[in-house]
Amino acid sequence: MIQNVGNHLRRGLASVFSSRTSRKSASRAEGDGAMTDGEGYRNPTEVQMSQLVLPCHTNQRGELGVGQLLKWIDTAACLSAERHAGCPCVTASMDDIYFEHTISVGQVVNIKAKVNRAFNSSMEVGIQVASEDLCSEKQWNVCKALATFVAHREITKVKLKQITPRTEEEKMEHSVAAERRRMRLVYADTIKDLLANCAIQDNLESRDCSRMVPAEKTRVESVELVLPPHANHQGNTFGGQIMAWMENVATIAASRLCRAHPTLKAIEMFHFRGPSQVGDRLVLKAIVNNAFKHSMEVGVCVEAYRQEAETHRRHINSAFMTFVVLDADDQPQLLPWIRPQPGDGERRYREASARKKIRLDRKYIVSCKQTEVPLSVPWDPSNQVYLSYNNVSSLKMLVAKDNWVLSSEISQVRLYTLEDDKFLSFHMEMVVHVDAAQAFLLLSDLRRRPEWDKHYRSVELVQQVDEDDAIYHVTSPALGGHTKPQDFVILASRRKPCDNGDPYVIALRSVTLPTHRETPEYRRGETLCSGFCLWREEDQLTKVSYYNQATPGVLNYVTTNVAGLSSEFYTTFKACEQFLLDNRNDLAPSLQTL
Repeated sequence: MIQNVGNHLRRGLASVFSSRTSRKSASRAEGDGAMTDGEGYRNPTEVQMSQLVLPCHTNQRGELGVGQLLKWIDTAACLSAERHAGCPCVTASMDDIYFEHTISVGQVVNIKAKVNRAFNSSMEVGIQVASEDLCSEKQWNVCKALATFVAHREITKVKLKQITPRTEEEKMEHSVAAERRRMRLVYADTIKDLLANCAIQDNLESRDCSRMVPAEKTRVESVELVLPPHANHQGNTFGGQIMAWMENVATIAASRLCRAHPTLKAIEMFHFRGPSQVGDRLVLKAIVNNAFKHSMEVGVCVEAYRQEAETHRRHINSAFMTFVVLDADDQPQLLPWIRPQPGDGERRYREASARKKIRLDRKYIVSCKQTEVPLSVPWDPSNQVYLSYNNVSSLKMLVAKDNWVLSSEISQVRLYTLEDDKFLSFHMEMVVHVDAAQAFLLLSDLRRRPEWDKHYRSVELVQQVDEDDAIYHVTSPALGGHTKPQDFVILASRRKPCDNGDPYVIALRSVTLPTHRETPEYRRGETLCSGFCLWREEDQLTKVSYYNQATPGVLNYVTTNVAGLSSEFYTTFKACEQFLLDNRNDLAPSLQTL
């Protein structure tokens, strides 16, 4: 298949098949007609594959080879994409894959794939892999993955039909897919910025040279001839087949460092840059880029040429794989250090450290469940992309939940509540006679919020991170019986609609900054997930929705309003409406270029 891999997200991004049972939303009940889980609904793009692991599929330990698993994953995902597109599809990217469990000979591999969202000509496909022991009936989660496929026709340009999400799970995946796509597009720039702005500590001089292996000793080069069994009906090489060949040479390189049988734990990046066809010769090169205490990163690249006389080779693919060596108790062993070659070797060595830093950021920020995420995450330039992603995707996932309950309605201002995952969330909704883009510009500048929200006493712009993200320091009067006023350090992330029907999004969450530490003057407040979603109903008519996942510090204030013992929510939201009406033709000059 044609491949061109973008960038990769942590396994937590690929929550494609949660076990939560969807319920109909009170806020979407009118005219929705959506079927819920348990009513016999099955996603029309879903593909299921079951494979029995035979000895020919296994490695020297009697476990399913990852290369074979990658071929099955790619096949199932492609079939799902083609079911939606109605035409041939080619692999464009594969996000991070983290392997949680090995699969033994005699067990069954169950793979599910379905399209999360379709864009113009590309689709995000979510894949879940589980293993099953037929004798004990036990099942294990093996991995989750996200792949991007592109619909391909020889003559006409493809315009994909949009996915209509129906269950709560599908709505979440559909909504967050646009944010994941955004992250893939900026991944390469994230690596460059990290290397340019952060000092990577290698400590090569202080390491034990007796356990140091020259990187060149791990270098592997292998050539493969693409034959008809390796290609699809269009003659393009299967993406999964190339992945399998890459895993093979990467395993050999890792073995040369550790002198043992390594275990592949994660695939960091499959970046396909162009096609290969039957008859091509593929040259696969692998080398250990860096060895950490218990893991090593192996870099693999694939180049193609057609005839032996050709001097120019096409760069097809690059990938980074993380290996460990497990002892008898499945615990990772200490690894020898790697000595990089001067020049490109040292560059690869430092880039591997940068990728490890990014992996840790994704694990800490992106992939945690909402109940496990620290309220205030430290912000720095190296993790700004992932904090922004977490900020927006958390709000989108909160919006997509189906079990919102209408608590009250006063003068067409609706208050909904949601009790879920140990949090009480509330949602205010109204329709305002203001254009959605204008409302977006007015509400996305937090410096104007004190004009209508008495809970914002002052707002200081601390840092304009980029066009879509800014950090503010907010002070607020005492709340909930406390005598001391509050202050917040808030990351505001805003997004314009990706497609028709998408909302404008303004997401807010707390972060920590070394320049704005907690002071005796204020009680430091925190917000985990809050913000606005603005839907264009028609010209000069916008549905404005505000969401807030209540933290313990404001819980008493929230419950008082939800119970109807206070009308401050209503009063504040009506003040917001008046602010939008008064300023709909007087937008802030600094935001005109958005």
